[in-house]
Amino acid sequence: MARTFEEALEWTGLGTRLLTGAADAALEAPSALPGWTRGHVVAHVAANADALGNLVHWAATGEETPMYASPEDRAAGIEKGTLLSASELRAWLRDSARRLEAAMDALGAEQWRAPVVTAQGRTVPAAELPWMRSREVCVHAVDLDTGVSFADLPAGFLTALCEDVVGKRAAGPGPALLLTASDADARWELTGAGPTVEVTGALAGLTAYLTGRAHTLTTPQGEPVPALGPWL
Repeated sequence: MARTFEEALEWTGLGTRLLTGAADAALEAPSALPGWTRGHVVAHVAANADALGNLVHWAATGEETPMYASPEDRAAGIEKGTLLSASELRAWLRDSARRLEAAMDALGAEQWRAPVVTAQGRTVPAAELPWMRSREVCVHAVDLDTGVSFADLPAGFLTALCEDVVGKRAAGPGPALLLTASDADARWELTGAGPTVEVTGALAGLTAYLTGRAHTLTTPQGEPVPALGPWL
C-alpha cells in the first residue's frame, strides 16, 4: 500500500499528540529502549524536530543545512537534553514540534520537491520529511513505555512502516522470512539465510518485531522467531 504525503502529515500530527501526552510521565524512568530513560527518548525526538527543521530550511532556501553537524554532535545533543529539568525537556519537545510544523506549513509545492540529504546520506525530496517525522514520533511514543502501543496506531501507518522496514532489511543480511498479518491484507517476504520461517500475527505485533521492539510472536511450531539486527 503506497502511503500519501497527506497521510504522512496526518500521522505526524497523531504521533506528536501521543508522544507529548506520554511525555507527562516520569522522564527519569527507564524507557523501552535499552540504556535509555524516557528523558533520552524525549530529547532524541526534540532534537530530531530541530534537525528536520534544518532540512526544511534547506528546501525553502537552497542553503545546504544538514540535519546534524556530525554523529557526535547528534549524540551530544541527546545527552545535553537529558540534563534539562523535566519541564524544560517537555517544553523543548513541544516547541521544537511547533517550529517544525510551522516551517513545513510554509513550504510551497516547488520547495517540497527540492532535494535534501538525510542523516544516513540519502538524497530525498523534501516531501519525504513528514514520513520521516511520523516514524519518529509514532514509534518513540511506544518506546516511552507509558501505555501507548503499536495497536494504538493506524493500520495504514503500521503497513507503511512495515513496508519501509522490510525494504531496508532486504538490503542487508538476515533470516529468510514470510510475514503475514492475521488482521490485515498484508504479507511480506524477505530473502535471507537458511530456510524460510513463516511468521503470522497481528499487524501491530509484526511491526514491533520488524522494528526490533518487544513482541510475543512465535513460529507455527511455537518456537521463537529469528532475531533481527538493527533496523536503522
